[in-house]
Amino acid sequence: MTKILVIEDEKLVRENIIDLLAAEDFDTIAAANGRIGLDLALSQTPDLILCDLMMPEVDGYGVLTRLREKPVTASIPFIFLTAKSARTDFRQGMDLGADDYLTKPFTRTELLNAIASRLTKQASLAKQVSTKFDVQTFSPKQQMIEMFLRRAIEREEFEQFLVYYQPIVDIHSGRIIGAESLLRWQHPELGMVTPTELIPLAESTGLILPISDWVLKNVCQQMKLWHNQGFTDLRIAVNISANQLKQPNFTEKILHLLLVNNLVPDCLVLELTENIIMPDINQAISTMNEIHSYGVKIAIDDFGAGYTSLIYLKQLPIHTLKIDRYFIQCIANDVQKAIITTALIQMAHNLNLHIVAEGVETEQELAFLRQHKCDAIQGFFFSHALPAAEFEKILVAKKRLNMSTV
Repeated sequence: MTKILVIEDEKLVRENIIDLLAAEDFDTIAAANGRIGLDLALSQTPDLILCDLMMPEVDGYGVLTRLREKPVTASIPFIFLTAKSARTDFRQGMDLGADDYLTKPFTRTELLNAIASRLTKQASLAKQVSTKFDVQTFSPKQQMIEMFLRRAIEREEFEQFLVYYQPIVDIHSGRIIGAESLLRWQHPELGMVTPTELIPLAESTGLILPISDWVLKNVCQQMKLWHNQGFTDLRIAVNISANQLKQPNFTEKILHLLLVNNLVPDCLVLELTENIIMPDINQAISTMNEIHSYGVKIAIDDFGAGYTSLIYLKQLPIHTLKIDRYFIQCIANDVQKAIITTALIQMAHNLNLHIVAEGVETEQELAFLRQHKCDAIQGFFFSHALPAAEFEKILVAKKRLNMSTV
């Protein structure tokens, strides 16, 4: 089980975070101040640390500085929690070695996404190290999950996996124009394994490849059913892993699935994050160009959260930019987020790109995005991710965004 240390001097905030993490099946440790947090970090060696910035005795900067000096804690992912949002504070934390920075108040989704992002990166680094030294270390629960995951794949028990669909909605007409497909794993003994546990482990063990292939096949088959029902304009996005993009026959796999399901290429959208593209930008561009040449759409997911250089952006054969949810949360009350998001929308339009805002949860966020001519939204405000049958119901019912609320 992933162990998370929460260092927070406000009791209510600390307890709320602990309850939220416990509900997601994380193993949690709580510290009421920086001094206690340091002791627990050194004695318990957590997998990730969430730490308040402003605390008595030892503040967040002090905690981070001391942890980075100790070999046993130097590489533990560290996320600051703070009510301060000044760029100087952010930069100081990053300079000291922080991995991320959440501004209070943050949502459950923001917190879990930040944790998942850090754990995914850590798993990737662990894989590189373990490959070099032929060593892998997982917690007992991770080892159990890996065992069940490997067994399910070896026995081809893919009925345990589910694909959910989160609608993507045109912000001007209110009409559903597509969806992002999202993987879920319902194991008969483990129950519903959270994406934050499944994806990093699958990535680090290489098991992500057969799972990803199954997702692509499942999505294409489902799209064929929906197109046969008359929803021919529907585009479905599939998240692509770094391992998939490196496959020599990746383009052939995509074309084969489109052919056998009698689908036009532009109904499929491949979503890649910046961090997948940038490590080998030339190879990524080559593969993306090949795929794009056949008419398949490509989107950059979580844009702004990674490190894509704007120099390369114009070289990427992309159709859509998806603004990372970090910039959308509380945008109506955050001047810096508002400025960045407005600039991203304008830049995308100037490059003739479709722009989608992720993680839209409130009327205020929707109103801001509509005012600044964002093309589409995705988020809990319209709908959670749904099983295929439930998503089909809202397609048939022609559910639309309520334009009177914006």
